[in-house]
Amino acid sequence: MNPMMRLKEIVKTQKQRIVLPEGNDDRVLKAARKATDEGLAEIVLLGDEDEICKLARDIGVTLEGIEIINPSKSPKLPEYANVLYELRKQKGLTPEEAWNLASSYLYYGVLMVHQGDADGEVSGATHPTSDTVRPALQVIKCAPGTEIASAFFAMIVPDCPYGEEGFFLFADSGMVIDPTPPELAQIAISTADTMKNLFSYEPRVAMLSFSTKGSASHPLVDEVVEATRIAKERRPDIILDGELQVDAAIIPWIAERKAPGSPVGGKANVLIFPDLNAGNIAYKLVQRLAKAEAYGPILQGLRKPVNDLSRGCSADDIVNVIIITAAQAIAGKKTA
Repeated sequence: MNPMMRLKEIVKTQKQRIVLPEGNDDRVLKAARKATDEGLAEIVLLGDEDEICKLARDIGVTLEGIEIINPSKSPKLPEYANVLYELRKQKGLTPEEAWNLASSYLYYGVLMVHQGDADGEVSGATHPTSDTVRPALQVIKCAPGTEIASAFFAMIVPDCPYGEEGFFLFADSGMVIDPTPPELAQIAISTADTMKNLFSYEPRVAMLSFSTKGSASHPLVDEVVEATRIAKERRPDIILDGELQVDAAIIPWIAERKAPGSPVGGKANVLIFPDLNAGNIAYKLVQRLAKAEAYGPILQGLRKPVNDLSRGCSADDIVNVIIITAAQAIAGKKTA
């Protein structure tokens, strides 16, 4: 079964409460309607109720079964403002500033998740990535034992025998620009855990480079070698190897020649790129040239799930991220 279809069936049986802070966008309303109708999640929209209802009428979307909260009028606002103040007062945040931030849609949404009033948040249809990620890092923070949050793309390549019949995770392809070796090791560990806990495949992690097992010498190669050493030391339970060129990582006959004896060579389903340049270019090439389905960037490494959208997303894109966010919430509760 397609991994996304599997997640869809899972979230239908364990319905999660997902908050969408951008209730004044027509794509968000259409996605909320579809997610509700298909039983994928309990949806909460943030915004002015009159404005949301007017937009819904204008585009022919009903809001039955969808909750709307106006943060500035919410009885939860004093509690949330105090929580935010306590979290950020050491950074110089004043009570007044905390109140103003807590009443904004994006902070209110992550505070809902932090306080257990929602299981996850999806935003970014009308805001840049930084506006989604900043409140998440400030309020929800990284999961215990995780030094850095990162982002992955779930890639489904049609008619592909490699990976898990064409299914791969690419990381980091959307967030960390130039990771240090310890950060790259953490990205590899987080993505391996995502593959296992969210998608139920045993991860086989390739630390990618333009070199395979010393075929080239350069400081950039040295960084991948060091990241591989750190990741193996921290998590010897993960099947992980590097440095590997991408052909040696995914194609068995090439792996036999370039990396004989590698536990990952020719079998990788998790591809870890040395920097965001490589990761972003790779996922877009595969998406466009191989006509792959690309889901992401999906954030990982947070205590609770918050996910970003492209401002060019469609309503269907939003629904897919709602599914993944709900599945992350379910997986997080199982491993907590």
